[in-house]
Amino acid sequence: MGRKFFVGGNWKMNGTKSEIDGIVAFLKNGPLDSNVEIVVGVPSIYLTYVKDILPNNVSIAGQNTYKVAKGAFTGEISPVMLLDNGIPWVILGHSERRNVFGETDELVAEKVAHALEAGLKVIACIGEKLEEREAGKTEEVVFRQTKAIADKIKSWNNVVLAYEPVWAIGTGKTATPQQAQEVHAKLRDWFSKNVNQTVAETVRIIYGGSVTAGNAKDLAKEKDIDGFLVGGASLKPDFVQIVNAKQ
Repeated sequence: MGRKFFVGGNWKMNGTKSEIDGIVAFLKNGPLDSNVEIVVGVPSIYLTYVKDILPNNVSIAGQNTYKVAKGAFTGEISPVMLLDNGIPWVILGHSERRNVFGETDELVAEKVAHALEAGLKVIACIGEKLEEREAGKTEEVVFRQTKAIADKIKSWNNVVLAYEPVWAIGTGKTATPQQAQEVHAKLRDWFSKNVNQTVAETVRIIYGGSVTAGNAKDLAKEKDIDGFLVGGASLKPDFVQIVNAKQ
């Protein structure tokens, strides 16, 4: 069995009910490749609204959860709350959580571990900033971020790893297919050396960072790119073309 292509749409802090209705309409119109696993990350206040109107071939994710089940953590939601509302996925460690809200590798890893233990499936994000890439530290950064997660979790079965170079998110700059493939291949090699060969071969590593309908097909041709985590383009009808990039 090969790795099933995976496309996530991260809506971030966007959408009103009327705008969401428009997104759901183009998802329903599709057509969406039946060989692709599709998950959309929705602002928490709209999770149940969206879950009830999504087409059956699209799943849903929260955009964040905290590292414990309940308590005095005003403004946070927990994995058990997502599961209680029928939400099976969560996005954790997104560069905006790390770089805007100051989440550390350690906190991200604790959140991933707790989410998995609670029963959620996780899109775990890693990636380097522009100054880190220019300093030749891409591998050092992504290996460190991945190791923090690997040290805390028992299994990678319910994890999709999203490589998102921070310098390419929302900037219009995209890693070339070759640049992205190189990092994905090195991550797979890291898994074979530091976790095990089975995980190296089976874990899905997806790419995020200014993915568009225009560049998705070329990115999808690379052997270690197993899909995408899409930001702004997931709010537009072009998202359907990105989902169908393997066709």
